[in-house]
Amino acid sequence: MDKADVVIVGAGHAGAQCAIALRQNGFEGTITVIGREPEYPYERPPLSKEYFAREKTFDRLYIRPPTFWAEKDVHFELGVEVSKVDPAAREVTLSDDRTLGYGKLVWAAGGDPRRLSCTGADLAGVHTVRTRQDCDTLMSEIDEGTRNVVVIGGGYIGLEAAAVLTKLGCNVILLEALERVLARVAGEELSAFYEKEHRDHGVDLRTGVAVDCIVGKDGKVSAVKLADGEELPCEAVIVGIGIVPAVGPLILAGAAGANGVDVDEFCMTSLPDVFAIGDCAAFACDYAGGTVMRVESVQNANDMATCVAKQICGEEARYHAFPWFWSNQFDLRLQTAGINAGYDKTVIRGSPEDRAFSVVYLREGRVVALDCVNMVKDYVQGRKLVEARSTPDLKQLADKDKPLKELL
Repeated sequence: MDKADVVIVGAGHAGAQCAIALRQNGFEGTITVIGREPEYPYERPPLSKEYFAREKTFDRLYIRPPTFWAEKDVHFELGVEVSKVDPAAREVTLSDDRTLGYGKLVWAAGGDPRRLSCTGADLAGVHTVRTRQDCDTLMSEIDEGTRNVVVIGGGYIGLEAAAVLTKLGCNVILLEALERVLARVAGEELSAFYEKEHRDHGVDLRTGVAVDCIVGKDGKVSAVKLADGEELPCEAVIVGIGIVPAVGPLILAGAAGANGVDVDEFCMTSLPDVFAIGDCAAFACDYAGGTVMRVESVQNANDMATCVAKQICGEEARYHAFPWFWSNQFDLRLQTAGINAGYDKTVIRGSPEDRAFSVVYLREGRVVALDCVNMVKDYVQGRKLVEARSTPDLKQLADKDKPLKELL
């Protein structure tokens, strides 16, 4: 049986950053990273943005050049995944039946795209946007003449994909089951703004609609049938309805968790010497009133990874990082600071009609988050309001000419 001092399961942002941070903090032991894809770690967010739009080649997405890992003596097992965790024996079993022992185990496996449960969901031409292979397959279909695409899901992945497809000359229909897009992550003002933007750019955006099934012909998608019976002809479907945390082997091994795997303030699971980081890790978030939640962002993945690396190197490090997110659609740059969970009031700075504004979220008078569209200064200065749990004057807060730093 092979063994490594630290085994990292997952070669995405979290896994890569953990390996990097271990070496940066002086760790001299052996490190093995297990990744299900054949690729060395690469950035995920550009897949639905610059890479999909052909604005970045894949070599520009690498988190570090492939040669970096050998220089840092980080070993990779690519194209395999973990099928079993044995915490008593301190070993994992790989999908090719090999076993690998560990001193510390860092679970950074992320999640798998949530699939449609309806008939036709497995037809050729039904896509997700989670990996390089996902995007390459879809891009090749567009190159071969696909022009009519239905996007299912009005979250950031669906909206970003719709924006790029429109830019590429496709006819796009976007379907959202809820009454507005971004309903789970943003206020009504931001939802209304992006709905108008997409419609103005030619997207046939429909909310409050349910999909009955995917219709196929000769094994390939030919239409999406709605619950009311309408059929939407198309050559491709993109499904962007969230992820399912990839934690099965951990839960079967006895780790606690309902939505992902639960971790404490040190990113430690309930299993001895087993950490979990990134999209799959559920923790009590200080910036959401202590709510136990998963945070799907590069920031969260990187900061959790650094926290765990420091602990493995002997430093007591609690996870308390500021959450931030971003999204690019058309010529719009959205930057989000904080988490708006439980907000009871919003204040608008600027004007959505000018395509430059901020939505400030408050809970009991305190600023908890901001969504900033083409408002970089608001984003930078607004972070400090969230961190300070500021209770600014609402009239001054709504004045876009009043710098947010003056409201601290």
